[in-house]
Amino acid sequence: MEVIINKLEDWQGVVDQIIPQLQHNIFLLKGNLGAGKTTFTQFLLKNLGSQDEVNSPTYSIVNEYNTPKGKIFHFDLYRLKNIEEVYDIGIEEYLDNAFLCIIEWPEVYEDELYGLKYHTMSINNTGEHREVTFD
Repeated sequence: MEVIINKLEDWQGVVDQIIPQLQHNIFLLKGNLGAGKTTFTQFLLKNLGSQDEVNSPTYSIVNEYNTPKGKIFHFDLYRLKNIEEVYDIGIEEYLDNAFLCIIEWPEVYEDELYGLKYHTMSINNTGEHREVTFD
């Protein structure tokens, strides 16, 4: 799936296409700074029935949200320097106990997912619009 985002309301269309395709509990969310990763997550969680306020987990590293389908954990691994730091936050326990884990800046952890099934979404902010790909 490839979509161009020109305005804030366009995120709803992206979420409408993605939710029926969610089959795995790991969702890698890639994109440059300011691309719209947290904005997408806000739309996704609202559509999954969460009443929680969704914020970027930049400083907390992980935020927890409730939905009717179960817990969603939202990670931001940007500040983590190596795989040991990822394991220190207990990421495996989160993965084992979540309806969905959304992982921003997953590159430090991605190699560890070998053999697991997950979704990947990339957002590229061109300055004029955002280009979204999902697989």
